[in-house]
Formats: sequence, structure tokens, C-alpha cells
Amino acid sequence: MFADLCPTGPAWTVPWAAIEDAFDWVRRMAGVPQDPVHHAEGDVAVHTRMACEALAALPAWRALPAADRVRLFAAVLLHDVAKPDCTRVDEGGRITAHGHSRRGELFARRVLWEGGAPREFREQVAALIRHHQIPFWALERPDLEKIAFRVSLLANNSDLVLLATADILGRTCADADQVLDNVTLYAEYCAEQRCLDAPRAFPSDHARFEYFRREARDPDYAAHDDTRLTVTVLSGLPGVGKDHWVAAHRPGLPVVSLDAVRTRLGVKPTGDQGVVVSAAQREAREHLRAGRPFVWNATNVTRQLREQCVGLITAYGGRVDLVALEAPPAVLRARNRARPAPVPDAVIGRLAAKWETPDVTEAHSVTWIDNA
Repeated sequence: MFADLCPTGPAWTVPWAAIEDAFDWVRRMAGVPQDPVHHAEGDVAVHTRMACEALAALPAWRALPAADRVRLFAAVLLHDVAKPDCTRVDEGGRITAHGHSRRGELFARRVLWEGGAPREFREQVAALIRHHQIPFWALERPDLEKIAFRVSLLANNSDLVLLATADILGRTCADADQVLDNVTLYAEYCAEQRCLDAPRAFPSDHARFEYFRREARDPDYAAHDDTRLTVTVLSGLPGVGKDHWVAAHRPGLPVVSLDAVRTRLGVKPTGDQGVVVSAAQREAREHLRAGRPFVWNATNVTRQLREQCVGLITAYGGRVDLVALEAPPAVLRARNRARPAPVPDAVIGRLAAKWETPDVTEAHSVTWIDNA
């Protein structure tokens, strides 16, 4: 659908009426107010339309291959999709939309997953939305290097620069020229850091892993790999087929399974999971102390949850192999209904709403599997 709606030459016209008809989340943007200092052009829908038109007018975007144009057009169309949920007006009339980049990433991921978009397309769009404001004020951030490297690994900094440029050109604000200068400086910085048009290279996967876990780490330092065992950490929504994957691909290894712990303790999926997690961590520590490779089988749908596993593993000198499994929504729900103890649909919905696909900054290796 994005390909059908993406502007093409020679006119490069944005079919806004067709876009509004196609997506309810575009219609939700209409009437949502914005800060008049930085968005004097009008509501979120007006700004989004103007940003799409600005993108379509950029020679650098028009020169891209068709697939790249479609992906970037989708990112611009979705970049402020969470503003209807994040916009607040305080007692003084001040309008804010704090957190809309973060929530926009989650919203876009779910919409694109439900729409059947390929994983690579989906994740690049989600990463661009998450970071779309970074070039505006990047040179003021002490963590700029890590952010620029992360974007290069998850999406593309050249695309991020074009997205930020369209965002600024698609609004009416007094400091637009200054912000555009900042975007240009961000592009120059990324070029100097060898991460503008390609992923930032690291000496090894261990060096990359250590760089993103430590402060003030030299990205070119070839860190010695002193890991003593490998732990496979699974990530995936209920019903995606994690148990079957373990049986087929990690036979014979011990498994720390939150589902098994939950059953043993008699805790429902809707109940307090703290006791379940604590018991699973005790099992994991036993394997780690003994130096035994094992599988950690849990949903682990957020980066924060995965970090609880990764942090414990690395504290014992373990190597982390993340395996991210997914399936189309209809397949996933059908499998879940066929389980002896199905997870309630409401629980799956809440998990899907905060789902963060694992990325290469989190582990030594990440394998993405379409388990349809």
C-alpha cells in the first residue's frame, strides 16, 4: 500500500486524499494541536502532509531507488503518528508531545507488522521514527556517537538526514534555517565517523557488543573475547513457536523457561510475574556458575526485559546469542488458541503494543526468524 501511495515522477504529487482514506491513523492526526512556536502551520495532519510534500520535492530523495523512496516516504508519513496520544495542553496553554518518537516507533512497528510489511522494511522505518529528532539538536548530545552508530546499524543515517530535512521543511517556524544547518552538521559528523551511508564497522561482534555496553569505549578497539559459555536468549510474542524452535535447534541443552516456571508455581499469565522471573534467574545462575550453555526461553519483548537476561549472562562471562522469532498476527493467534493453556488475547495485545524487536547493539549475535 505504501508503494501504491508513494509519489512518483514526473509530477511527484502526494495523493493526500487517498492516504487519508487508506489509514485511520492519518485521520486521527487531524485536529491535534501543536506548539505554535515550532509548528505555526497547523495541526499534526497539516504538518505531516507538508512534510511528505517536502520530501517528494527533494532531489536527493527522487534520486533514490524506488524501494528506498517508499521506505523513507513511509517513515515521514508515520514520524508523528504518536502525537495524538502524547499531546498535552497545560494550564498555561503550552502544548507538548513528549515521548512521541518513542511511542511512534512502537506504534509503527505494530501497524507494519499487522499490515504484513517485511521485517527489514518495518524495522528500518521504526528506527527512523525513533530517532527522527536527533539531527535537530545532535551536536548538543554527549551520547551522539553511540546514537549515530546505532542508527547506522538499524537503518541509515542518510535516510535520517532526509527525514529530518523533510520534517523541518514541512513546518512553519522561525528557527527553521538554524535547525537545517544542524541537520547538515549531523550529516557531516556521520560522514567523518564513517557511518553516513553504511553501518559503522567494528573489529568484531564482541567489540561491537562491548562498545554499546560501556562508556567512552573506542569503537575501533579490538576487545579480547574472554567469554566462557554461550547462552541463547529467545524473544517473541506468545504463540510464535519458541518451544518448537528450541526442540529443533537447541536439542539437549538445558532450558530456563518462564512458561515452565509459571506452570510449576501456579502463576497465571495475568498474575504477578515477579516471583516467576526471580525463580528463572535462580535457575540461570546455576547454569552460569557451572559454565553450562543453556537456553533462556521467555517472551522478552522489550529491550529492558532482555537486558535483565543479558546483564546477568555477561556478569558471568557469557556470550549472548539473541534469537528473535515472529509470525504473522493470524498465525500467532491461531497457535496460541491451540495451546493447552492459551495466553489471553488481552495479554498478547499488551505485549504487542510494547514490542521492541532485538537489534545488533544488544548481543554478540542476533538471528531474526520468520516462524510462519
